[in-house]
Order: sequence, then C-alpha cells, then structure tokens
Amino acid sequence: MKNQKLRALVEGALFVAVAQILSMIKLWEMPWGGSIVLAMVPLILYSVRWGLGSGLAACFVFGVLQFTFDGGFAIGWQSILGDYLIAFTALGVAGLFRGQRYGIFTGAVVGGLARFLVHYVVGATVWAEYMPDSFFGMSMHSPWFYSLLYNLAYMLPNILITVLVFALLYKPLGKYFRGEDIVKA
Repeated sequence: MKNQKLRALVEGALFVAVAQILSMIKLWEMPWGGSIVLAMVPLILYSVRWGLGSGLAACFVFGVLQFTFDGGFAIGWQSILGDYLIAFTALGVAGLFRGQRYGIFTGAVVGGLARFLVHYVVGATVWAEYMPDSFFGMSMHSPWFYSLLYNLAYMLPNILITVLVFALLYKPLGKYFRGEDIVKA
C-alpha cells in the first residue's frame, strides 16, 4: 500500500511535468487565452489510472503551474480561480472512469467537457464586458453565445485530439490506460 501511494505520487509528478511541457507547444492560440495543445493527454491518463482524488489533485497542481509559468492571462481573482484552478481541476473528473475498459475515452470526453463548462461560465460572466461586437464574422449580442463560440474554438479540438491520441495508442497501451499494471491492495 505504501509503495502504491509513492508510485501514484511519482507518476502524478511526472505526468504533470509532461503536461506542462506539452502546454508550451501550442498548435494554435486564442487571442484572450486558451490554446490547442496536447497537455490534456497525460492529465486524463493519470486521472483514469489513479482515480478521482488523485486526478483532481494532479490537475489542480497543473492549473497552478499554468497560471504561474505559462504567462497566465487573467483579469482578476475570479478569472484566476475559474480559468486556471477550477477549470483544470475539473479535468480530474476523468478519474471517475478508473478501471473501465474504455474509461480513457469516456474520461477524456467527460473531463474535457467539465473543463469546457467552467471556461464557458467564466467567459460569459467574468469576461462578458470584453465581448467584441463581432466574432467569427458574426455579430455578438450575448456573452453566453460569445463564450460558447470562443471556448468551443479551442476546447473541442483539444478534446478530439486527446481522444484521437488515445485511440491511436489504445491497442499497444490499453492495459496501461486501464491501470492493469497497478497492483490493487
């Protein structure tokens, strides 16, 4: 049992470090924050391997690192709390699917949607005053619609890319994705 806790801690630190590195390789970046990166892959994987508690903790640490080292873009404490601490922690709900045969895929979708939902609410409330007159060639009248479009623009590709990576690696690494290499105590 003691070795399992140590293994979870070490694996969590490594996965968070890999996620932080991957977050610096931006495939595309939105003007007010948010980008398409591969950082969700190790975070979802860790969460599904070790479960909800460990996943939430690791994703929270990643949120702190994102704000600290990735030039966190915030307009106040509400934005820091919502867009970094709560949104990234929400990815850890993927841990609810620990031990399930296809939990890595369900976890990626549910964790990604949980993160999106937090960004969506923060965008429509905290960021509402910064809504432009037009976005993606459409007139903006509602901060809720603007936030939906803005956050879907980067979160949907992030979720799809994460699922695609897991699909490509599922056959050779499926046992690892399901956590079958972890001895249950």
